[in-house]
Amino acid sequence: MSPFRSLDDLHRACTILPMPDQDAASQIRAREAVLTKPAGSLGRLEELAEWFGSWRPLCLDQADICIFAGNHGVLAQGVSSWPANVTEAMVRNFLSDGAAINQLARNADARLHVVTVGNLVASGDFTRDVALSSEAFLEAVSTGYNAVPAGCDLLALGEMGVGNTTAAAALSAAFFGEDGAYWAGRGAGLDDEGVIRKAQAIDRALSLHGRDHAPLELARIYGGWELAALLGATLAARHRRIPVMLDGFVVTAAVAPLAALHQEGLAHTRLAHNSHEQGHRQLASRLGFVPLMDLNLRLGEGTGAALAIPLVRAALACHNGMARFSDAAFADENERKTMK
Repeated sequence: MSPFRSLDDLHRACTILPMPDQDAASQIRAREAVLTKPAGSLGRLEELAEWFGSWRPLCLDQADICIFAGNHGVLAQGVSSWPANVTEAMVRNFLSDGAAINQLARNADARLHVVTVGNLVASGDFTRDVALSSEAFLEAVSTGYNAVPAGCDLLALGEMGVGNTTAAAALSAAFFGEDGAYWAGRGAGLDDEGVIRKAQAIDRALSLHGRDHAPLELARIYGGWELAALLGATLAARHRRIPVMLDGFVVTAAVAPLAALHQEGLAHTRLAHNSHEQGHRQLASRLGFVPLMDLNLRLGEGTGAALAIPLVRAALACHNGMARFSDAAFADENERKTMK
């Protein structure tokens, strides 16, 4: 059942949000200050512990990875070197344990969930029409919202959809300006001519639809099935106080409307990595993200987000398990000072 009967319902859900627990964050900072290490010496691991603990108790029992898959009508504009049926083929690969994300999920001790959106029917070609009708958009958002698993302590998000970097680039252009050439990258292996076609398709869409729309309308016009589902899953996680680890360009673009609708709309998220796809670094910067890793990844599937799960586990292990200076056998205060 859809939790949203209208775009107004969804808009309200995106603007009335639980906030991080500042008292818990203060307690975490206070403990970090007395652990047996120089102040700040664990760098971003300390920040990860504080971030996680401001949403949930400091125990990561269950991590979940959700991949949302959808197809895109804009593929008709020659924006990908792969046909649409690869989306379904990769879904089968996920389900048969044959993809990179399957191996990384196992490595991260995370449950993997694969959700097809819109029955893999292509969204509208946004160079000629909107990507999704209002009804289809609400259906896709609701699919993502309802897909967040019970018992989840950390949600990692990924996607699969041939042509979806074009949707991500168009959505980024609609939100943040610049033209298609600024945002269009090679996706899953486009040649130079393909990148030009991709940029031109984005420019035609911008000329047709413009940018002067509410954030959810921009998501509906330029996004697609799996992008809308990613938005819904991220919103559900916020309502349930579940921290979210975002993957690459497509996932980051999909959640951008939440930042536009609420100043702290993405406070419960962190960006796992900076992907190799053109535009992702610029998009991350405009949303205020500092990626945790830069591994030259460009696969999607949630692979970068999966790789970040062990970092969160490491951050919590250090925070919970390290001794305090008052617990350790330091001879005197001078020994402690030498560590600063």
